[in-house]
Amino acid sequence: MDARLVALDQQTGEKRWDVTLSDTAADAGEVLEPLLGVKELSGAVQTGQTGYSANLAPQVYGGLVFVGITGAGYGLHLEMKEDGKEVLAVGGLSGGGHGLRGFLVAYDGKTGKEAWRWYTVPEQGWEGEFLEKTPAGDPLHRDIAAERAAFARYRDTWRYGGGSVWTTPAIDPDLGLIYIGTGNPSPQMDDSTRPGDNLYTISLVALDLRSGKLRWHYQQVPHDRWGYDVASPPMLFDFQRDGKVIKAVGQASKTGWFFIHDRATGELLMRSEPFIKQENLFAPPDEDGERIVPGTLGATSWSPVALHPALELVYVAGIYQPSEFYSRKLTPAPGRPWQSFTFFKQTSEPDWGVFSAISTRSGKVAWQHKVDDPMVGGSLATAGGLVFTGEGNGFFDAFDAQTGKVLWQYRASAGVNAPPITYSVNGKQFVAVAAGGNSIFGYKTGDEVIVFALPEPHR
Repeated sequence: MDARLVALDQQTGEKRWDVTLSDTAADAGEVLEPLLGVKELSGAVQTGQTGYSANLAPQVYGGLVFVGITGAGYGLHLEMKEDGKEVLAVGGLSGGGHGLRGFLVAYDGKTGKEAWRWYTVPEQGWEGEFLEKTPAGDPLHRDIAAERAAFARYRDTWRYGGGSVWTTPAIDPDLGLIYIGTGNPSPQMDDSTRPGDNLYTISLVALDLRSGKLRWHYQQVPHDRWGYDVASPPMLFDFQRDGKVIKAVGQASKTGWFFIHDRATGELLMRSEPFIKQENLFAPPDEDGERIVPGTLGATSWSPVALHPALELVYVAGIYQPSEFYSRKLTPAPGRPWQSFTFFKQTSEPDWGVFSAISTRSGKVAWQHKVDDPMVGGSLATAGGLVFTGEGNGFFDAFDAQTGKVLWQYRASAGVNAPPITYSVNGKQFVAVAAGGNSIFGYKTGDEVIVFALPEPHR
């Protein structure tokens, strides 16, 4: 939480070096007070705010250590109870000049000396082209004329433009590229002080491994107002088209699609059909609340996807949770400079999780399995034809990778909200997973690591 990167001697545990990822003493502070008059947030407790931290596991390659910064999106996480149910709200305030600027940084693995730093929000050109649609052609319902008129006043808001890097990058040594996903612009959801496309937020980005130079980017949601961070880690695999193999990078988005790109050029090769039913997607907020799915949590969050190369299937841990999208005008005052507040609030409707198998050849959903709770944690596919994933209620599940049939379950004492791994010892295969729960999702917390042996490969 203090955004430090520490190197230890792997034989002795002695500290070799210790660096702070950013010198900025940045903190959004307690800003709940001006929201107390918002009736939809009655009884809310603030559980999150802006401040530099580091969420991902560092990535190591070629003598360099790569790590990204989080907490840059200037968003508020608010929790409350309605009718006995835990309800989550997420939003942002404009007008206070708050927020931070995300980045990925590379350090020399031996010395801790910084090699390069790439900021997710550029000093020049962050406004982009004021696109009316996503690159895939979905209407964004933007008021482009108003944004252009406001740009002269807010042209310097790149300085706190957001764009956290939430999850561990993927690396292609042959191309010399590192792939990252970037988070929401700042302020989160409230767009009144950040006109333009807000490059390079909500993007899949390819950087040169040695220099940190931008090679390409694909912005899934220009001028994001919904918090649809590119959070699930990128995955590298071979994509088949017209009898040719293309080196590809895939990413499961919070919008509900699985994107596949040429990893050398960034060309969009395929966008899958939705793995979560989309309702009123990209609708703007209003005073009375606009119902949208995917909502507060997105269609999938940090969960890594799994790939079964022989079946040409990827497996996505999904979330169906309707939310209402609100916008409120605020009256600035001394010590309270905020102009407006925009927020997503989970509805009282039922929500659930959806585990999906998606074809990387056709983009079609091959099968789906519904579970009781929104899914967060990730999945694992094995060559023996199994795919494993966990649930918030403590179940750890094994499926037939091709058909989706549930073959086995184990009930842990806490939520299984981490991605499983597999390994072998003396020819015997094991599957391990952490059962730690998740307080944000309201899943029972714990501290178990559970290991299972696979006596024979599944056929």
